[in-house]
Amino acid sequence: MKADGPILVGVDGSEQSRTAVSWAVAEAELRGAEVHLVVVEDRPAHDEDRWHMVRELGDHVRLEHPLVEIHERIVRGHPAQRLVSRSAKARMVVVGARGRGAITAALLGSVSVHLAMHAQCPVVVVRDLPDPSGQVAAGVDGSPQSRAALGFAFEAAALHHTDLVAIHVRQERSPEHAAPQPPPGAEQDRADGLEVALAEWDERYPNVPVHRVVPHGRPVAELVAAARGARLLVVGHRGRGGFAAVQLGSVASGVLQHAPCPVAVVRDETQ
Repeated sequence: MKADGPILVGVDGSEQSRTAVSWAVAEAELRGAEVHLVVVEDRPAHDEDRWHMVRELGDHVRLEHPLVEIHERIVRGHPAQRLVSRSAKARMVVVGARGRGAITAALLGSVSVHLAMHAQCPVVVVRDLPDPSGQVAAGVDGSPQSRAALGFAFEAAALHHTDLVAIHVRQERSPEHAAPQPPPGAEQDRADGLEVALAEWDERYPNVPVHRVVPHGRPVAELVAAARGARLLVVGHRGRGGFAAVQLGSVASGVLQHAPCPVAVVRDETQ
């Protein structure tokens, strides 16, 4: 990730990729970032139509956000791989929740999961434009690996002058899949780790009100419930505790499929 890099947006002409562009350009204006609209097209015969589409889209958002520098690009290759290859010099990658053409209708399958697993910057998947009065919600678990996600969430809340809801899910297990009881003090250790992580960012962002929520239940269901009415939901890559050991397995995949607001998947910077 490059902190002063552009925001990359995967564009395919679908309505949801247009929504992703609108979200990304508004975010870029707040962050003082450039926006690169990237079309992945392997058929040169379609270039003229693609250029027309992406330039028309760029011109439209320039009228709404004249202060944002916007560039259009057409590249060859696989959508996820091309966006991943450009992510090292970006501050985030943004895609729509569903697509067509090069960014396929299976976006919430291989493409978005591949991006979230391999991109070297945060990945934001946008289904609809969020409630402008909504809070930022973050799934946290008190682990060192969730630090980057929590920092991204605090920064977003500060930029939007809104509250942060920190959600630590104590996972509910069915009797037939019951795990061994954690060792004495394990829950307290997690709670202490959560408070340490929040305290660090509280100090950096003293004007962001923080609400701690500790529900018992299934992580996907609890995070999706928290996303209703939120402007952004942030989850980490490679968390533990309330989330599955493989963060981009059932939890993040489920959140990406069902959360009504934009979802940011933030990679652990040490990985």
